[in-house]
Amino acid sequence: MANTLYYGDNLKVLREHIASESVDLIYLDPPFNSNRSYNVLFKEESGKSAESQITAFDDTWHWGPSAEETYDELVTGQNLQVGSMIAALRQFIGTNQMMAYLVMMAARLVELHRVLKPTGSLYLHCDPTASHYLKLVLDTIFGVENFVNEVIWLRSLPHGNMNKKYGASHDVLLFYAKRPEYTWNQSFLPHKEEYLEKFYRFYEPDGRRYRLISCINPNPDRPNLTYEWNGVTKVWKFTRERMKKMHDEGLLVYSKNGIPSYKGYLVNMKGSPTQDNWIDIPPLMGSSAERLGYPTQKPLPLLERIIQASSNPGDIVLDPFSGCGTAISAAQKLGRQWIGIDITHLAIAMHKSRLKDMFNLEPGKDYRVIGEPEDLESARQLAHDDRYQFQWWALSLAEARPLGGQVGEKTGKKGSDRGIDGIIPFIDDSSGKPKQVMIQVKSGHVNSGIIRDLRGVVERENAAIGVLITLEPASSEMCKEAVSAGFYVSELWQRKYPKLQILSIEELLGDKQIQMPAPYGTFKKAQRVKKQEGQQTGFEF
Repeated sequence: MANTLYYGDNLKVLREHIASESVDLIYLDPPFNSNRSYNVLFKEESGKSAESQITAFDDTWHWGPSAEETYDELVTGQNLQVGSMIAALRQFIGTNQMMAYLVMMAARLVELHRVLKPTGSLYLHCDPTASHYLKLVLDTIFGVENFVNEVIWLRSLPHGNMNKKYGASHDVLLFYAKRPEYTWNQSFLPHKEEYLEKFYRFYEPDGRRYRLISCINPNPDRPNLTYEWNGVTKVWKFTRERMKKMHDEGLLVYSKNGIPSYKGYLVNMKGSPTQDNWIDIPPLMGSSAERLGYPTQKPLPLLERIIQASSNPGDIVLDPFSGCGTAISAAQKLGRQWIGIDITHLAIAMHKSRLKDMFNLEPGKDYRVIGEPEDLESARQLAHDDRYQFQWWALSLAEARPLGGQVGEKTGKKGSDRGIDGIIPFIDDSSGKPKQVMIQVKSGHVNSGIIRDLRGVVERENAAIGVLITLEPASSEMCKEAVSAGFYVSELWQRKYPKLQILSIEELLGDKQIQMPAPYGTFKKAQRVKKQEGQQTGFEF
């Protein structure tokens, strides 16, 4: 289903929800080991794997029961080539984090190949640590003959103090097609100034810039184009009629010996065809207006180039590791349909926030969200299954940021021992210094002592407001305790807001919001994008 966000394991979502040959373009930027050393990657893992401690925010997959099960599925499956390749890799690499990563990726790439249309293509974004192994996997699944390009993207500025090695500043994009007849729209870059100075040295009185291109045909064996022109007999590029027309229009310039050249105007040139070394798209820096606070966020122009080159308006773009939603936003901006999958509720919340800010799109109206709790019973089930995912999902309902660094920080620990699970920063005076709403999330039994503890945390941290998000209804004693804390008085809004507030999951599902100076939100606001011609803004149920 197009224009849909899925919460869940992308392997399960692909198998259960995405039809074969239904997708035009796939971009995936899976977690890879860019911040781990080579030695750690290949360190053997011994003992029983604590799979429950490996959360969706961990930046690697570990070898454990899940990886072993997926390995067995691959080597005993119907695709004998994939099974043989994975078995050979295991013999060579061993049972370590890298092998677990490759096993989990292979299973997903098999499904991604299945869902691609015959004219479709795939771009896998990775780093040099794993790109050579992933290329072997892709060669096996897609076929060596369907490898198109290895694109190098300069993802960071030059590094210093590299300690006996060259600076690692690039990522790799592995570009594969499903079949030789894949969608392709050639892209061009502006000519460099030194090229223009060397070749486009001439100007018309009206300012148009041009170069002189020889009219002589490089193929001497063209009798039909051999004739005398301006007293010179040569094999020309054009027929006599075309040559006369160009002469009459003032497009020919003659040398001293009478040989013509024609004017090639810069305005008629598309530019220089894009090569496989992308150094013209800068990485997102800390001060970038586009930056949303997600550590692995990719710049929008990077995804726009891929989507424009390998799809057409109305096509379906799939991102199975959708992260902060850059591919989805680029697809929406360029008039494509899209499917995003992520295994964290925080990522889905970021997608919704970005689609709202950039395109004013609303879930349920303009696109679907599948996999999130929609009622109290499904919220209870999520809390029972995974309290951390429940916590992130509950915080997303309030548009709150999980405590601990940047959005998307790779941590599986619950908040900290400060008694705070999330925060909402806001500005409310002329100083420009952010104030904070501090939030606790409780999925179990609650009582008035929790409110007293929250009040102590708010006072200790000098926060403006404290909020308790609770799965179970608050008691009357809890409400009395919250009221006794008094009010926060907004300088800018000249209003009073309860110092301590209690919101139930049922109330948040009913669109009740925190009472605080507005506007507020989890994430830095994405820049609004004007609607593009032919852009898809909704869907049909």
